[in-house]
Amino acid sequence: MLNRLRQRLPLYLDLIRWSRPAGWLLLLWPTLSALWIAADGFPGWHLLAVFTLGTVLMRSAGCCINDVADREFDRHVKRTAQRPVTRGALPVKEALIVGAVLALAAFVLVLTTNAPTILLSFAALAITLAYPYAKRFVSMPQAVLGVAFSFGIPMAFAAAQGGREWSLAAINAAVPPQAWWLMLGNLFWVLAYDTEYAMVDRDDDLKIGMRTSAITLGRFDVIGVMAFYAVYLASWAAIGRSLGLGRAFLLGIAVAAAQALWHFTLIRRREHDGCFKAFRLNHWVGAAVFAGVALDLALR
Repeated sequence: MLNRLRQRLPLYLDLIRWSRPAGWLLLLWPTLSALWIAADGFPGWHLLAVFTLGTVLMRSAGCCINDVADREFDRHVKRTAQRPVTRGALPVKEALIVGAVLALAAFVLVLTTNAPTILLSFAALAITLAYPYAKRFVSMPQAVLGVAFSFGIPMAFAAAQGGREWSLAAINAAVPPQAWWLMLGNLFWVLAYDTEYAMVDRDDDLKIGMRTSAITLGRFDVIGVMAFYAVYLASWAAIGRSLGLGRAFLLGIAVAAAQALWHFTLIRRREHDGCFKAFRLNHWVGAAVFAGVALDLALR
């Protein structure tokens, strides 16, 4: 048993993109920003561990589900053709078992929080399961991904401010309107970086009939990406100010905006390498915003 697990481990690590941490960092930074805001500063080691480990586990579980759902499409895309499930190195059933174990481990972490957070985790799981199939029916599936990648924000507020009551009223009490607005604003950041990602595969996606924001936006893709960045940063700046965040926070927003402008220079010619580089480095945008939030609250 242990020998087999040791032999399969490289495949499992490839399945969950272990060597490419940018994916889970894109989820982590807005979640931690929300957690710091909700807790009015450092949230404590317990919640920090729950949301950091939970983010890694759920993103990894999502990779398993996505690769199973997209295996017939991925074999026609150069960048994804060698994924373990796609090339047949890992059976579908085994990949789903790995995903289920990871999701279960994340749920065990959630169980150590409170009732509102546990209730929200079921909605988060449903959206995670739905996203891989949205590409068949939705012209901009990146919006569905945006909801999935942003759901850690209301969960962070629920964990920091929630109680023991199992009800929708308890969720409403723990998660203020600003949290949902932060989630909506973050969705536009996901639209920005995942459109950059989709621009890399546009030619292959057109051949196989996949729907993406890059295809939907057409020649307005670059303008669309920059507009998404602008909505994200402007909305977070406005909401942050309404929550009492000050100059250090706005400095973080400014650093993030400078990076977004740099990304424009990478994607404006729609070259594959430039678009992929912009996507891959996007986690630094989120890191700048989080740094602004954490520093601002620390200086109070």
